[in-house]
Amino acid sequence: MIYEDSIRNKIYSIRGVRVMLDRDLATLYGIETRVLKQAVKRNIKRFPFDFMFILNNSEVNFLVSQFVIPSKKHLGRAFPYVFTEQGVANLSSVLNSNKAIEINIKIMRAFVSIRKFLAQNADIFSRIDFVERKHIEYQIKTDDKIDKIFKLIEDKDIKPEKGIFYDGQILRTLIIL
Repeated sequence: MIYEDSIRNKIYSIRGVRVMLDRDLATLYGIETRVLKQAVKRNIKRFPFDFMFILNNSEVNFLVSQFVIPSKKHLGRAFPYVFTEQGVANLSSVLNSNKAIEINIKIMRAFVSIRKFLAQNADIFSRIDFVERKHIEYQIKTDDKIDKIFKLIEDKDIKPEKGIFYDGQILRTLIIL
């Protein structure tokens, strides 16, 4: 039994859109990846660029580094096809088995649940983004202050008026930035 959660884990964000890999779809549909690709090639007019595209080398490298794809060797010489939500919907017109129809409905529900989640939490994501930007600003300011301190320490032109020790006391200098 395939659950919506396991499908949601197979939806990735690539080029700013949510997509599914051909191999994951083929596994869900119970067919080989090459069979899925052949069906798409026979009906290529149903899959414009915004419905399906082929990953480039850097995108494949990223997926390998994230353990989404075991290795580039696993792909053979072919780069993976990825399908947007609309592309997955069009797969139902190309793959007509009962299992394909059942799985397609589950995939559509998974895409919808992700969209709902993002919409419901947009305010939280905006706040997190704001906090991250403020953190980076403060970090830059702190780094600048630390750089100034190191420059003052390294500056050999500054000579103390008195030595470190005078009248048995330790000279305490406050550096104001």
